[in-house]
Amino acid sequence: MSRGARRAGAGQGVAAVRLLVTLSLLPGVVEAQVIGVLDDCLCDTDSIDNFNTFKIFPKIKKLQERDYFRYYKVNLKRPCPFWAEDGHCSIKDCHVEPCPESKIPVGIKAGSSNKYLKVANNTKEFEDCEQASKLGAINSTLSNQSKEAFIDWARYDDSQDHFCELDGLCLEKRVFYKLISGLHASINLHLCANYLLEETWGKPSWGPNIKEFKRRFDPVETKGEGPRRLKNLYFLYLIELRALSKVAPYFERSFVDLYTGNVEDDADTKTLLLNIFQDTKSFPMHFDEKSMFAGDKKGAKSLKEEFRLHFKNISRIMDCVGCDKCRLWGKLQTQGLGTALKILFSEKEIQKLPENSPSKGFQLTRQEIVALLNAFGRLSTSIRELQNFKVLLQHSATVRKDSYFDLQQHCLQLEMGQFAVTLKQFANSSTCRNRSQSPK
Repeated sequence: MSRGARRAGAGQGVAAVRLLVTLSLLPGVVEAQVIGVLDDCLCDTDSIDNFNTFKIFPKIKKLQERDYFRYYKVNLKRPCPFWAEDGHCSIKDCHVEPCPESKIPVGIKAGSSNKYLKVANNTKEFEDCEQASKLGAINSTLSNQSKEAFIDWARYDDSQDHFCELDGLCLEKRVFYKLISGLHASINLHLCANYLLEETWGKPSWGPNIKEFKRRFDPVETKGEGPRRLKNLYFLYLIELRALSKVAPYFERSFVDLYTGNVEDDADTKTLLLNIFQDTKSFPMHFDEKSMFAGDKKGAKSLKEEFRLHFKNISRIMDCVGCDKCRLWGKLQTQGLGTALKILFSEKEIQKLPENSPSKGFQLTRQEIVALLNAFGRLSTSIRELQNFKVLLQHSATVRKDSYFDLQQHCLQLEMGQFAVTLKQFANSSTCRNRSQSPK
């Protein structure tokens, strides 16, 4: 073997070793940057992972399958208020099929058993629904309290510079940014976990797409933003978890029913919900919402209203989403987050709830209840899907390392074979024979 060939072989060996080292670090890059304590709270991601996996996720999935949480009215035909939008997703699986009225449980349809759970009839609304095991029909009607709040919010101009700048140190602004970023990360995770891999003979194949996950979250491909987005997902999870623990007393009152018309099933649903609330209250590292809007009363009130107004604009953006199913889930998750914030901002009212009679202060509509629990269910699923992607990345890197290790071994064997041939050729050369025959 020539000297140049030997150098080339050595260079390839070094390159192979470097590649092996790089591959061994791939899964750890994302994982290393999505561990540890979260900003603006004292909770770490490992504690959330374990709590979600073993306590919350199994129960919240069961709750989402209950009839009370499967039906949610929505208007999917509202025009986009910000720009002309006429594009729609052409994939048939992205469409939302209308639900026949006959399939909606009588208790949800009539709502006569519980005044909190009545659904306002509005013939002007176009009602679509997702008939599935996880989510059914949808309702976009607003409570009078919400409408009054919107009127108050309208007094504030979006262009005012009262809201904190992105690079400022305002806690409220950081929280707002993290909530929206976390919501975005959750949606992206679902897209990566249920990706249209291929479609043959009209039969689509859906599943996790590692390449798409890396494109959206890999620190190199996202210039460091991916891990931050995933941390914001954990932060959003903490906010809604905190809201569930705070609102538990509202549902613990005996006269509050999750009414569908099936008495036995309704009782089981409430038992399961209260069990989830008990778990949420047992979490030891909740976000402390009291640190928000803690300045002077006038400034805090102004900032809170602007906070809500900015959030309202996010809700309106959902009318600009082309995919019906994405629009549906976007509206639901946005309202769920809005309901969580309403709970966190109503602590005093919740503490004053009468035990045996309805409250004139804090109330939740069925719409808000369904959105709150389904939105949290999506976040719980997102955390689980992130764990699955970590496993897939680890497996992928292991397979690649094994492949390159086999290749390196093969190259080494070739190198040794070439070296043996070279020695044999040298031994048979005339120079070698003459030296061996020369006198000592």
